[in-house]
Amino acid sequence: MILDLENYKTLTYSKAGRFEETRYEKIHNVLFKTSNEASILVAREIAALIKEKTQSNSHCVLGLATGSSPIKVYEELVRMHKEEGLSFSNVITFNLDEYYPMDSSNIQSYHYFMHEHLFNHIDILPENINIPNGVIKSEDLYQYCIDYEIKIKEVGGIDFQLLGIGRTGHIGFNEPGSHFNSSTRIITLDHITRIDAAPAFLGIDNVPKKAITMGIGTVCNAKRIVLLAWGLNKNTIIKKTIEGDISSNVPATYLQHHKNATFVIDEEASSELTRVKTPWLVKSCLWTASLKLKAVVWLSELLKKPILKLTDKDYNDNGMSDLLSEEGTAYDLNIKMFNRLQHTITGWPGGKPNSDDSNRPERAIPTKKKVIIFSPHPDDDVISMGGTFDRLVEQGHEVHIAYQTSGNIAVSNEEALKFAEIAKTINSDSKEVNNIIDFIKNEKDNDTIDPLSVRRLKGSIRKSESLAATRYLGISDTNVHFLNLPFYETGTIKKGNITQEDISIVNELINKIQPNQIFAAGDLADPHGTHKACLDILFSSINFLKEKPYMQDCWVWLYRGAWHEWESYEIDMAVPMSPDQVLKKRHAIFYHQSQKDGVMFQGDDSREFWVRVEDRNRLTAKKYNDLGLADYAAIEAFKRYHF
Repeated sequence: MILDLENYKTLTYSKAGRFEETRYEKIHNVLFKTSNEASILVAREIAALIKEKTQSNSHCVLGLATGSSPIKVYEELVRMHKEEGLSFSNVITFNLDEYYPMDSSNIQSYHYFMHEHLFNHIDILPENINIPNGVIKSEDLYQYCIDYEIKIKEVGGIDFQLLGIGRTGHIGFNEPGSHFNSSTRIITLDHITRIDAAPAFLGIDNVPKKAITMGIGTVCNAKRIVLLAWGLNKNTIIKKTIEGDISSNVPATYLQHHKNATFVIDEEASSELTRVKTPWLVKSCLWTASLKLKAVVWLSELLKKPILKLTDKDYNDNGMSDLLSEEGTAYDLNIKMFNRLQHTITGWPGGKPNSDDSNRPERAIPTKKKVIIFSPHPDDDVISMGGTFDRLVEQGHEVHIAYQTSGNIAVSNEEALKFAEIAKTINSDSKEVNNIIDFIKNEKDNDTIDPLSVRRLKGSIRKSESLAATRYLGISDTNVHFLNLPFYETGTIKKGNITQEDISIVNELINKIQPNQIFAAGDLADPHGTHKACLDILFSSINFLKEKPYMQDCWVWLYRGAWHEWESYEIDMAVPMSPDQVLKKRHAIFYHQSQKDGVMFQGDDSREFWVRVEDRNRLTAKKYNDLGLADYAAIEAFKRYHF
């Protein structure tokens, strides 16, 4: 069940595993449609506790987390302080962890993070803020950690502990192998943890290998624990933590012992839970058309049988007897679901002219469509839908590309230096070029923000690469739009808040072109969140423009980036690619040379983008073939967004 704001308070303390639907679950969890909605509710719970403690004239002791998960919680607390008068004068905070060694002034430090997101904007007393000291001398570390524990106990323990969860199952920096009774200590970071932190540090080589962290025992002594988890990247570890056995290999499973812990998760993070992924295994279902397709695809993949070979016994043996009784026979159901999948396949992503489109994913009319492909970074268009892009151009549609951000922070200093030195050979007297070269050569620790001149150079590199790729695919430069949305232009991995200026820029482009089709990145697994921000901006723009006459005939298609693909049952349009098109797409990607051979923000996958996306497109085609459909070299997949 996906909960709204009103339901949260009454279900906060209900027990896990007490009902048929949750019988696989060992930790109480609450599902929300969006992380924003969930964050507001968590912030309200914290605010209510602060007020309660204020009324009783006592301190409110909060254990706080860092990372992307709690940011919206902190934003809401700041808002309540500024707009509703919520006071933090009685609050004492203890942060979970800090990198070691790490100076507090470094922009990657958790000291910097907490002050930027929370402490600088509220009335908490400086002496009540406790964050592990990342520059304590190594010989003093043991006693420092003991003193941190003592200080927590002296104030009566932690009243409310806010947590995130890493993909290793770590809470704080308690990596796999941590003991249930562990206390504050120095710890060596898991490689996966360091990979996940690499974008913020502009590469894994810059991520510290150690950290100071509260222990599992320290965390579990808190009176109330709320763990936040957002996005597809967390769905596997959330399933292991909530449904798996307690194990030191997944430290978060220790929270199963806690009597007042709640996991607050969004749709994507919950997607692997049994009651979400396969609800027919735990309860009677209302069999919607989409759930039927999901169930049949799941059964086909589970039994490794094409859909048309599934039998009555297969359905009855796997919890779907009620579906079968509703549909009649396996034969009837199989034919219906097979046809539905087959109708998603088209070699005409802009619609096939002069044809019956009743069983095609796109309309035949207008025969020549105006198309905008929105690309969050300057290479997402060719990486994620290069084959479809090529088809749209070859089939005569008016294709426009809108690069939403400059992508400048994804250009390494080494790459920028190469171009700056080339510029110097052309104009050795350029003060700006010489200043750029001096800055890059002297910048060592990645702890400073690039000056505007360096960001402009890096943005120009991405722009020239994009134009080379779009020219290769047959697009005129006049149809390539560089939006440079302001939210992105901070010079750091942390982006600014979305503003009306961002939305207005997108509004202006859509209003000017008046498209029949919009393609956009629906991949929310992007490691540094730019895709989500760009999608939120686009959705805001669509919502603003949706009453315009031309928008009544505009269809929106969502592609996914280099990290995940739509599941077979989610796909509304599947565009096959020939072997030649696969090669053409690869060549278009190669024009983005600054993103090859050691790209800065590739997540946990060490393969280059072109390799992983080819593998992903081949896998999508194989999944379709395994379900009993035609055998293609590769497939790009899209889901329609209805507004």
